[in-house]
Amino acid sequence: MEKKLDISFDKSIPKILFENNLNVVFSTYQAGRLMMIGSSDGYNIHQTPVSYKKPMGIAVEENRIAIASFDEISFFTSNDHIIESSNLKKFDRMYLYRASYNTNTLDIHDIHFDKTGLWGVNTMFSCLCKFTLSSSFTPKWKPPFISEIAPEDRCHLNGLALENNAPKYVTALSSTNYKDGWRKDIMNTGIVMDVTTNEILCENLGMPHSPRIIDGELYFLESARGKLFKWNAKTKEKELVYNFKRFVRGIKHYKGILFIAFSKIRESSKSFQKVEVKENSTNAGFTIFDLRTKTPYGELLYNTTIDEIYDINIIEGCNKPGMVTKSNKNNKSIIVTPQNVYWKKVKEESNESKAV
Repeated sequence: MEKKLDISFDKSIPKILFENNLNVVFSTYQAGRLMMIGSSDGYNIHQTPVSYKKPMGIAVEENRIAIASFDEISFFTSNDHIIESSNLKKFDRMYLYRASYNTNTLDIHDIHFDKTGLWGVNTMFSCLCKFTLSSSFTPKWKPPFISEIAPEDRCHLNGLALENNAPKYVTALSSTNYKDGWRKDIMNTGIVMDVTTNEILCENLGMPHSPRIIDGELYFLESARGKLFKWNAKTKEKELVYNFKRFVRGIKHYKGILFIAFSKIRESSKSFQKVEVKENSTNAGFTIFDLRTKTPYGELLYNTTIDEIYDINIIEGCNKPGMVTKSNKNNKSIIVTPQNVYWKKVKEESNESKAV
């Protein structure tokens, strides 16, 4: 039985989600869930939890979703006819499981669709990669200070921003070139890099994450200090946009507003004990931030169960999507063609059954 996910939220949260016909989706690797948050009336919040083993990066584009998890990337597509043809009408969109790509334990962080497939931040091997059926991954770029592609998590490469369907910016927790080197001084060794020039734009950062290109400009989070920055390409300096004073990680932009996730710092986490915003990081959740006026609209907080969030995204055009995963009982019953949806009752094959 699903444990109650106790939340509190400002009135502005359901109002914004309902009026813009949006659903927030975020990954919590600590609780093993993908969470979908929406509102059907502008006053109340509904949650749809989807069980996942260590979900991390989330890519959403048109009618498809990809989720990076512990040892695979899962792909889903939506089909509007499914809602009309079934008992799933409590949802206003349904995503069906389509395929999984076996990554093994690469510790994939950010993922993004491009025109030909999917980009992933391969944290374990300190590189950016793509995926084919011939191998676990195909390395496409590594920081110049990384001497070889090896499973040693040398710099904790984590964030990626695409520009014109190609990698443009990345974040890493250090520029070290030895196994787990990033753990030595997480408050002062983080970097932001330009992939196209191999130039380090910013350094001496406290756990940078979530680089995003918004209206042609680079934004990123300095998670350990709770700050949102914009990179000024003319002055070659970072500019403080806002200090959230809590551990922030995960950004999604939508029409001038940002959805920014934040996490609770666990007492048992050795790596996070020196984080400056530890005392204020007592809950996980997300805030909606007006980038135009530099002010928060409001926030949603988890009081139980969910402590750490990695990525946040939005699904446009629906308030309450559902997801049929690989393990869902409906997965093998739904057959989709370009024009129709069929429901077929699946009989369990006995041990005595033989192939003809």
